[in-house]
Amino acid sequence: MKKTLAAMMILCTVATGCSQKGNEPAETKVPAIDTANMDLSIKPGDDFFRYANNKWLQNNPIPEEYTTYGAFTELDQRNELQIQEIINEVSNDSTATEGSVAQKIRDFYNAGMDTVAIEARGYSELLPYFEKVDAITDKADLAELIGYMHAQGFGGFFGAGTGSDPKQADMVIMHAMQGGLSLPDRDDYFDESSKEMREKYVEHVANMFKLIGTDAETAANMANNILAFETRLAEKSLTRVERRDPDRTYNKMTLAEFQASTPVFNWGNYFNAVGAPAFDSLNVGMPEFFVGLNSNILNSDLQVIKDYLKWKLLHSSASQLSSDLDKETFNFYSNYLYGQEVQQPRWRRILNATSDCLGEAVGQIYVEKYFPAAAKERMENLVANLKTALGERIKVLDWMCDDTKALALHKLDCMNVKVGYPNKWEDYSDYTVTSESYFQNICNACVFNNKKDMAKLGKPVDKEEWFMPPQTVNAYYSPDRNEIVFPAGILQAPFFSQDADDAVNYGGIGVVIGHEMTHGFDDQGRKYDEKGNLNDWWTEEDAANFKDRTQRLVELFNEFELRGNHINGELTLGENIADLGGLNIAWDAYQITEEAQRSESIDNFTPAQRFFISYATIWRNNIRDKALERRIKEDVHSPAEARVNRALGSMPHFYEAFECTEGDKMYIAPENRAKIW
Repeated sequence: MKKTLAAMMILCTVATGCSQKGNEPAETKVPAIDTANMDLSIKPGDDFFRYANNKWLQNNPIPEEYTTYGAFTELDQRNELQIQEIINEVSNDSTATEGSVAQKIRDFYNAGMDTVAIEARGYSELLPYFEKVDAITDKADLAELIGYMHAQGFGGFFGAGTGSDPKQADMVIMHAMQGGLSLPDRDDYFDESSKEMREKYVEHVANMFKLIGTDAETAANMANNILAFETRLAEKSLTRVERRDPDRTYNKMTLAEFQASTPVFNWGNYFNAVGAPAFDSLNVGMPEFFVGLNSNILNSDLQVIKDYLKWKLLHSSASQLSSDLDKETFNFYSNYLYGQEVQQPRWRRILNATSDCLGEAVGQIYVEKYFPAAAKERMENLVANLKTALGERIKVLDWMCDDTKALALHKLDCMNVKVGYPNKWEDYSDYTVTSESYFQNICNACVFNNKKDMAKLGKPVDKEEWFMPPQTVNAYYSPDRNEIVFPAGILQAPFFSQDADDAVNYGGIGVVIGHEMTHGFDDQGRKYDEKGNLNDWWTEEDAANFKDRTQRLVELFNEFELRGNHINGELTLGENIADLGGLNIAWDAYQITEEAQRSESIDNFTPAQRFFISYATIWRNNIRDKALERRIKEDVHSPAEARVNRALGSMPHFYEAFECTEGDKMYIAPENRAKIW
């Protein structure tokens, strides 16, 4: 589904879902720190991740329907039961008036659960789209077709949508970005280690076409041609590390200039078909990619392009079609690539699709039922304390000059904070939901979101907009808006609890807050000013000092090995900066609390120890080998074990709290530790 192109630094990629355990949310009080989850036989300075979590890791093997299972998953399970209760109440309401939010939630969920109707239709709902592809007789007609497909939510060729202008962040412009690939990473098309994956991918594509009636030989030829077509797209695509540079992905040009660089593709026809109002200029994230796309279209047989487009239609829709297509897609993308043993139960998948397509409709009910006003107030106080702590840290930096410090403090002071839920809720009046077709409801959601997206073009940025619904177990920083956002879903144990002591809350949600604040000053976020504009406000000397210090963090994480996999310190740099910054800021903020001043132990742990145990607890996580390999290659976040052990290795207060000394496995000599914010 098409989403905004506004850049965001996000706390964590969350794997969600659970086996159904009942119809009512469990009212379970989660201990602030539970020693039954710890392994006190492990020396804290050797492996703090397992010292804090080992018994939990042993007692919580990954369920077969997961690739990873951790604290985020546990919280999402609790949230899911609450959302299930909401949807069950609404989906059983036969009195909901046509067009009401209740009717839309009810019919969306019920249509998704109507497997009898879905099986009977098979892939027939794709046939009108296939006919549009088959009707193309000239490459000149491709632009209009792709625009139509994108407006309907289908992928192919590239990505386009609206977002703020990085150099004028209060205005919305069009963005065109690389895309069109079906393997998880552009390097998967070239790496020798991915050779088997490519073979399995070709087999998968052929299987999908065979399931819709294509003969085996034709399906195999189509699949090989599709891989070759996508490989040519990948050749001109930036790597994940390269895409992290906002200066590199800002290339504003006139529409005429863009058209001149890609003459075979009629951009006027494309943007008309996608529903964009007239505009003069846009940001082309990867100009070389689009030049390559032009060449790829020019030099590819039209039938190969049509087969590729049919594949993107089939691939994009598999989860809404008959079970044979859905299962084949699961077998390749979830089982083979990530090691997930069985598919999530259908109720859970449709529950999450409902919560996604009608996010704020579900979220509004969720907040009313489960998010107390007191939690929002306490969270806002925590944020204020963390802001103060970061400001004090900036003031005493020994590597930054006073002029740059003043600008950094101004940016921090201007940083907007959103907690819990939006001030105004999404209006779903124009989103049509039917009880007849799950596939059509998904298409309608894409059309609704695309229309909303295109309506923003050329207008001021809506500062009230949220990019996550309230029930989300996550948080984010948006550099082009200079704002941090904490949905209600994450404001629960083990991250945050009204009943927990301050050490636990500052080590949990406090670090999360500090993490998101630090994103405003990581290697990407630091390039944006207080208004969200991409603007170099640093002196050359300060920028060089920052780069030297972040390089130390790159090296520390490059050295970290998990099951034979080395972390990519450049890919994960922004998140690693944010983790270390979040720890330091939360620690300083905690020190000014009355509890920290009293320094009284609870359950034989000092406040400092409880702070760090709480931090380790939020990252407890088991992960399958395949999922770990993919995450290290694809994810900007380091694996959980590194987020604990490597980050704490640069925290002097951790050494003091647990009396860690040279010789301990986590020990890093003071001169080699990362010291940034």
